Amino acid sequence: MYRTVATATTATRGGSPTDSGDCVVSLDQVPRWSNADHRSSLEYDNEDPSFSNKYFPDPLTSQSGGESSSSWIVSRFPVDHEINSKIYLWRGNPWNLEVDAVVNSTNENMDEAHCSPGLHAAAGPGLAEECAALGGCRTGMAKVTKAYDLPARRVIHTVGPKYAVKYHTAAENALSHCYRSCLELLIENGLQSIAMGCIYTEAKNYPREPAAHVAIRTVRRFLEKQKDKIAAVVFCTTTSTDTEIYKRLLPLYFPRDKLEEEVAMSKLPADVGDENGETIIDERKIRIKPLPKKNIPKPPKAPVDLPVSDVGLVRRNSSYLDSFLDPAFMSLIKDPDQRRKEQWEKTAQAQGGWNCAKMLGFGDLGGPPLSAAEEYSLHSRYLAKANSLHLSEIAEMKIVYRGGVDSEGRPVMVVVGAHFLLRCLDLERFIHYVVKEFEPIIQKPYTIVYFHSAASLQLQPDLGWMRRVQQILGRKHQRNLHAIYVLHPTFGLKAAIFALQLFVDNLKVVYVDRLLQLFRYVPREQLTIPDFVFQHDLEVNGGKGLIVDPRTKYVYHRP
Repeated sequence: MYRTVATATTATRGGSPTDSGDCVVSLDQVPRWSNADHRSSLEYDNEDPSFSNKYFPDPLTSQSGGESSSSWIVSRFPVDHEINSKIYLWRGNPWNLEVDAVVNSTNENMDEAHCSPGLHAAAGPGLAEECAALGGCRTGMAKVTKAYDLPARRVIHTVGPKYAVKYHTAAENALSHCYRSCLELLIENGLQSIAMGCIYTEAKNYPREPAAHVAIRTVRRFLEKQKDKIAAVVFCTTTSTDTEIYKRLLPLYFPRDKLEEEVAMSKLPADVGDENGETIIDERKIRIKPLPKKNIPKPPKAPVDLPVSDVGLVRRNSSYLDSFLDPAFMSLIKDPDQRRKEQWEKTAQAQGGWNCAKMLGFGDLGGPPLSAAEEYSLHSRYLAKANSLHLSEIAEMKIVYRGGVDSEGRPVMVVVGAHFLLRCLDLERFIHYVVKEFEPIIQKPYTIVYFHSAASLQLQPDLGWMRRVQQILGRKHQRNLHAIYVLHPTFGLKAAIFALQLFVDNLKVVYVDRLLQLFRYVPREQLTIPDFVFQHDLEVNGGKGLIVDPRTKYVYHRP
């Protein structure tokens, strides 16, 4: 579908489109912002005709006396040649670029009709199928998929906010979070270059120029912290209006010399956000008051005997109020200290008894079960922490990763036991990674494929740890889990899973001894299988297994 551009003259230079929409443009054919011949004078005579909202006067209009005072003002965006060398401005669709990832502006359902125009046609039908299996995406967040027929390696989908004047600050911060989420996903997936279109649509009514301010300043703040992990950020525009806006605004946040930096100090808006580029709301700042002075406790007073009539009045008022209190509501506001004390007592009682599973080396399977509210709170805390962490080193270990779909169309999560190396794995970070990876697919029925091939040669986590992971994932994970297909099980694994089934309701486990049997449940083309699994299957099953050509990796039946 794509053809490679032979020379740099066919690529976009200085804001002109390519000679053909289906060309593949490499990154070295896109002009760097720091090397661009165009040097804006920052005199904005050509205003954007589409930007006439009375609520947003031009933020670049200099205030009186601004230039004269810039000599002693510290620049909020000083010249940084290393950061500038990572910025590109290109006129054209992002998916024509040969970069690691391209950004798709979509809606909460991630359907094809509301995505960036032309993306799905260029990527092929596989992209829409994978998007449908992700379970949607929230506003301000981002999710990553394969790129299929695109020259990029990944597509990062994000949902921009709807815009209204009275919710201007909320829309700004949601849009800023879109760009930051895309860059965080880029790093987490071990990628370095990204092409970003304008993450706003006409349907959501976001004004172009304020949106460009948010985009550019968010990228600048992110690169100030993570510039060693990102090689290139390409701002892609598809209209002449957007191109001119970015040419005018880029010198403010990415000045290329001291002259641009000095002029930008007087042209920048008053509010350029915090260290992440988000708008600062003074009313929402946390105000910490000094601790109150310690009062010396007074000696307790002797109880005063009330008259009989007063005692009756107190009792009558108490019972009168109790008649209006809902017992169900009172159970929700139980004393937290009393609740914790009861939990500790249950835990101590469970740990104090004879724990058969712990004696057999399966770990601590005791302890009180969590309520639905406690599981929800636990899952929410882990998910929030996981979204704030960079877990790329866990992803590179390929212990858990997404597959395709099983024979009945349910999404598949693949687990490779032999890649689970306890000696070089932080179990707590791994739990955060599991929660983050499972979150999109546990909303609907799904399947797990577990390769136990050659995993018996190394230490594995005990069942106490597995039960804790199950509790963190929550009841939704257990309810929507259709089945776990275990390939090449051992006797010890079967015994361990049997013990786990005693504590997990409705856990359906299907043991398969050979790959051919697994392919009845999950088609071969829907799985990415490590090479050693094929080799293990051949060694275990002999003539009944499969043969893999070590050169071509072609799989065929052994006669």
